[in-house]
Amino acid sequence: MGDKSGGTTESGPRSDWAELTHECLINIFSRLTLEHRWTGPMFVCKSWLQASKDPCLNSVFDLETGFDSAPESPRWWTPEFERRIDAMLRSVVVWSEGSLTEIRVRHCSDGSLSFVAERCPNLQVLSIKSCQNVTDQSILKIASGCPKLKEVDISYCCEISHESIALIGQKCPDLRILKRNLMNWLDPSQHTGIVPKEYLNAIPQDGDSEAAVIGKFMPHLLCLELRFSKLSAKGLVLISEGCLDLEYLDLSGCASVTSHEIVNATANLKSLKDIKKPNFYIPGSVFHTERYGHWRLYDERFQTDVFRI
Repeated sequence: MGDKSGGTTESGPRSDWAELTHECLINIFSRLTLEHRWTGPMFVCKSWLQASKDPCLNSVFDLETGFDSAPESPRWWTPEFERRIDAMLRSVVVWSEGSLTEIRVRHCSDGSLSFVAERCPNLQVLSIKSCQNVTDQSILKIASGCPKLKEVDISYCCEISHESIALIGQKCPDLRILKRNLMNWLDPSQHTGIVPKEYLNAIPQDGDSEAAVIGKFMPHLLCLELRFSKLSAKGLVLISEGCLDLEYLDLSGCASVTSHEIVNATANLKSLKDIKKPNFYIPGSVFHTERYGHWRLYDERFQTDVFRI
């Protein structure tokens, strides 16, 4: 590639990439990943930056691949990192000009989500895992401002209550996928040194309250994930009575329900194709005989396939 002064090089005529039309740039940039667009073309020249901001390139904002490809870092839980995520999300919301349909981020805050609620009426997918500063305040706005939601993932968001889940069900009639997974409270050691201790201690305890509103306000759910939820058999019954279209149900880590209770509660779900049942590994460091009782209690309570002490 030559410089931008025109003329020729030893390999042939020089190309002035800055002179490409807006349409050509968009066509080229659409073939790049989000990461490549944000770390490359946006810094080349003004025309490339403007092309990168085109609404057609900003209808989807997906950072999940980047998070999944890297080991979780304590840095992700810092205010500085949250501010960076918020800034990126706000920028994409502005550039999308209302066309944003999919958001997959982590570690954003109430402020940026409230901004989404105000400007993204066509949003269909919202995945905001591990957001320690997202509360009912912004989720209630999301439910009202984004009625076309079909998929919501609020996993590991400990400040979101059953009230927000209820309003999402009421305001978003097209919702088909809900993911409300919690961190592994049976073995929190895997989060030690990464997730702030006070946040680990804030894991929601109202599993049945959440199950009740899911069953009442989300009748068309096809996929439901509740890993490590503290719901009981009562809550599971409420879900199975209200969500008759369920095809996939993940109850991994739900220590308060047995396999027998799960079979009974889900017997009426005729469309259910796949169900993940609790399967536990209790590390020796947290094993106390006086707390858990004898082996038959384990067999009855957990019905585990793989069990090691």
